[in-house]
Amino acid sequence: MKAVIEGLLFAAGEDGLSLKEIADVTGMSKKDVELLIHDMRVDWKEQQRGVQIMKVAQVYQMTTLPEHAAYFEKLAQAPNRSQLSRAALETLAIIAYRQPIMRAEIEEIRGVKSDRVVQVLQRKGLIREVGRAEGAGRPILYGTSREFLDYFGLNHIDELPPADSIFDWQEWEQERQDLFERLGVDTDVIQPDAEMEAEEQPMLESVHES
Repeated sequence: MKAVIEGLLFAAGEDGLSLKEIADVTGMSKKDVELLIHDMRVDWKEQQRGVQIMKVAQVYQMTTLPEHAAYFEKLAQAPNRSQLSRAALETLAIIAYRQPIMRAEIEEIRGVKSDRVVQVLQRKGLIREVGRAEGAGRPILYGTSREFLDYFGLNHIDELPPADSIFDWQEWEQERQDLFERLGVDTDVIQPDAEMEAEEQPMLESVHES
């Protein structure tokens, strides 16, 4: 069951899983799941594994070790990692035109799981978390970063070509509303955090002036 829990946490990615979710999937009691996860955390530390299990806001996540951060930075900066895959470019375009946007929306458009691609784009600094939507689980909202502008040689996000020249959004709009209803998200509050938005505006203006 430890291997099952490890696989579940890996599959859940950055969203993680609550104690109840793991218990429901495995058929175990929450107490037994909690004991197994405690044992796994101890075992992994003793075995000097390259990943760990963290509990953040009542959710368990599989993460890398902070002391290895320098190696991940080198990986992200490696020449053979500089080019974006087709999946990454597709995801980045969706975020750029629909920001702020939830990962569930991205996956609804692409039709495939996108958590790993989103993580790659975050690691490269091309996207960032800009707030959280109101609703079940308060899903993260993503938007582009200053590095995104630098990467594509843009002074401002408005310099992107018209969205209609790249995507056909008409059919997606109804699906988007249906998705919000399923997730219990209030569309009136799908906005970036005010503080983050205030920080980003002068940064974008300075890029535009340069």
